[in-house]
Amino acid sequence: MFELKELIAAEMKLISEFLKLEGLAVTRLFKWTLGWAGWIKLLISKMMYRQRGRFSQSFVNASMAFLFFVVILFSGTLENLVVNSEGSENSGSNYLLVAANQSGASTLVSNLSKGETTEYRVQEGDTVSSIALKFGVNIDTIMWENSLKSVDAIKVNQILKILPVTGVRHTVKRGETIYSIAKSHQVDAQNIIDYPFNAFSNDETFALSAGQELIIPDGIKPKEIIVDTTRYTARTVAPIPGVVGEGNFMWPTAGYISQKYAWYHQAVDIANKSNPNIVASQGGTVTTAGWNAGGYGNYVIVDHGNGYRTLYAHMINNSISVKPGERVTQGQKLGVMGSTGRSTGTHLHFEVIGPGGKLNPLTVLK
Repeated sequence: MFELKELIAAEMKLISEFLKLEGLAVTRLFKWTLGWAGWIKLLISKMMYRQRGRFSQSFVNASMAFLFFVVILFSGTLENLVVNSEGSENSGSNYLLVAANQSGASTLVSNLSKGETTEYRVQEGDTVSSIALKFGVNIDTIMWENSLKSVDAIKVNQILKILPVTGVRHTVKRGETIYSIAKSHQVDAQNIIDYPFNAFSNDETFALSAGQELIIPDGIKPKEIIVDTTRYTARTVAPIPGVVGEGNFMWPTAGYISQKYAWYHQAVDIANKSNPNIVASQGGTVTTAGWNAGGYGNYVIVDHGNGYRTLYAHMINNSISVKPGERVTQGQKLGVMGSTGRSTGTHLHFEVIGPGGKLNPLTVLK
């Protein structure tokens, strides 16, 4: 029994020595490996230092080759992303149209894309009027933006800045609000808010930052206002209960369509140089009648009591023959076609507003 214990003790001693030797071998092997790696690193460092710059071109060539490989490999995916991006973000960017018209009578809509201001070099034979017609804005817009003293103040090769819409550019001053700016430029604040390329520091409160620029569609430059004693402010009342228009919408006047319905011109313009009468397209209540400084000029709105309203704009001064709160029948005279407000010629700007908003009048007119 004693001999067995001695044998076991001797065996354990041998195992212990073996493990020590094994650990020592592994440690030395690990140190040798690290030493070998360090030696390789040192050798490469010395070579790169001695030959610094010699391998840079090779490195660049290899990098470019790898980049080209990645581009070729993923070119199909990139192309699909670009196509999808253009289809989703830029759809509708080509919808700004200048309608063909026979006498220049239309509500002004610019043909500049994406609300960008452009620079135009004056050519031989150009006039402020012809340039305004070319870009779909009015004469005042060009004169105000370029600080012109008169329509004859342009010269050949002069560079003019052209706004994307009829109106004025405004630089926000400290303390100004969307409402104070709208008031000073004689437009409704909604005109400024609805213009898709105006930005706000807070989209919920329409807060502005001092120094930022706004485009004010149909805005008037305060110092250039000409007082017209024939103008009077429109008054709006509630429609008469129970008064409902019946039947189809009839054409409100005689003439030809000088400008069709578009996303930025949600109406049709009907032009006629002979200044015909404008009549109610359907019976209803006159809810608004008078002067609108936002571009409509002398205008009338009729509520038809069936979810639809019609708007008749640019009537000649002192021609409105109805008052707010008055009941009218289909075909009854409202006024006379004119060119007040933001207009380039005698025409009627006619809108149809349904339960879902403005719609193309040509879809309901009979």
